[in-house]
Amino acid sequence: MTNAAVYLDAASAEPLHPAARDTLLAALEHGYADPRRLHGPGRNARLLLDNAREVVAEALGVRRDEVLFTSSGTRAVQLGLLGLAAGRSAPALGSDGGRSGRRIVHTAVEHQAVTDAAAWWGEAVEVEVDPLGRVLLEQLRRVAPGAAAMAVQSANHEVGTVQPVAAAAQVAADLGVPLFVDACASLGRLPLPDGWDALAGSAHKWGGPAGVGVVLVRHRARWSHPFPSADPLARVDDGFPDVAGALAAAAALQAVLAEQEAVGARQRALIDLIRARVAELPDVDVVGDPEERLPHLVTFSFLYVDGEALVTELDRLGFGLASGSACATDTREPSRVLAAMGALTHGNVRLSLTRDADRAEVDRFLEVLPGVVGSLRERAGL
Repeated sequence: MTNAAVYLDAASAEPLHPAARDTLLAALEHGYADPRRLHGPGRNARLLLDNAREVVAEALGVRRDEVLFTSSGTRAVQLGLLGLAAGRSAPALGSDGGRSGRRIVHTAVEHQAVTDAAAWWGEAVEVEVDPLGRVLLEQLRRVAPGAAAMAVQSANHEVGTVQPVAAAAQVAADLGVPLFVDACASLGRLPLPDGWDALAGSAHKWGGPAGVGVVLVRHRARWSHPFPSADPLARVDDGFPDVAGALAAAAALQAVLAEQEAVGARQRALIDLIRARVAELPDVDVVGDPEERLPHLVTFSFLYVDGEALVTELDRLGFGLASGSACATDTREPSRVLAAMGALTHGNVRLSLTRDADRAEVDRFLEVLPGVVGSLRERAGL
């Protein structure tokens, strides 16, 4: 039986923030009703939902009517990206409705939620990245003209590299193509980038409850609901809203933004230590930008080591990490993010710190890791 006493997979899901826990319990009692109804319980639920939207808007510096809650980060990505594509390609908005209306351009290292949505919409065009995982802006400029939408993530969910969103936004503006930003990996950890038309986040990534996503749609953006809707142009929450979950997500976001500078500095120092110590091991590739990156995350790949075996052995010793493609349905598949970067795709481990991670936990991990890697290589006859 395994016991992952040291949880090092916050990039998959951050433990629930105390602010979210307290708010969730209080809101469950009053936020059960349909906020679209006119009776008393419905009005109470509407007040709570409006409050959640107001808190998120104030925390992120956007308008309240630019904030929509969804049932997940994936749904937020779908609504944000495909809503921009639908708005641009709608004949009523002046589009020719032709081939360009079915084409979405995205980086080669986007989350699977983005790539799946782009493929579903029509023609998905990938833009290459450099060895650190940053999008090649000149290639982006060459392939994006006439696209229905452009997708550039704020920071990579597997290797932590921060994308040049501001420069990509300038390319998008020059070409008249709306820009979607998947900020699920960075929201609450890094400042919000500029220049986007729609942006998505996922509450469980910043310490909110699972099952709550947030999509921000700029008031100026041409956005149309991409799925069946009574009013395609209405910017409304998707489906029956989880009022208590939205309020708890807002409380957690407000709390982590207040802690962002202190927690980020502590995490960055710990990750710097991990990167340096892991790089001393033989036949290892520490991937991603060493400077322009998420503060809490690092991925490294070991030659001659099976990633799943490494994660399993570390779990047995009390350390919970992720391996393989961090966004694929079957994590045993090689990481397409690492492949796009030209990095080693097997034997990879993603370590991501929680807000409470400390030096003692990191030291214990670094003490154990070399022996585990050596043992697995010996079993492989190397």
